[in-house]
Amino acid sequence: MLTIGSLGKKTGTKVQTIRYYEQIGLMPEPGRTEGGQRRYGEAELDRLSFIRHARQLGFSLDAIRELLDLSDHPERSCDEADAIARRQLKQVYQRIARLEALRTEIERMVHECSGGKTSDCRVLEVLRDHAECLTEHDEIGA
Repeated sequence: MLTIGSLGKKTGTKVQTIRYYEQIGLMPEPGRTEGGQRRYGEAELDRLSFIRHARQLGFSLDAIRELLDLSDHPERSCDEADAIARRQLKQVYQRIARLEALRTEIERMVHECSGGKTSDCRVLEVLRDHAECLTEHDEIGA
């Protein structure tokens, strides 16, 4: 059995985050010692590792909740998990498109900056007026 601190160290998760996951129902309420200390077993370690990895891959807490529900019912179709992953992949592509547009705008600002006085600074000029941008980067992936 693991303490909350040990569970956190094994998974790279902060204690406050573990408590939060318990509060919102992603993690089950742990067993407790007579002194009231939380105790975790292998099942909780596996579940928290799953949550942590899903978060690293950018899945939302709602998507993780859905995936955990599917994982808790191994007889169900994998189609639902596939659909959730495809949704996440679509969001990743949208973020990449937005980041590429941002990179293009910032590269252009930097390239067009003459290095003179701030009153003539192209970077500051573009930041003041969104109409100076070549792309609608605020709408891409939003």
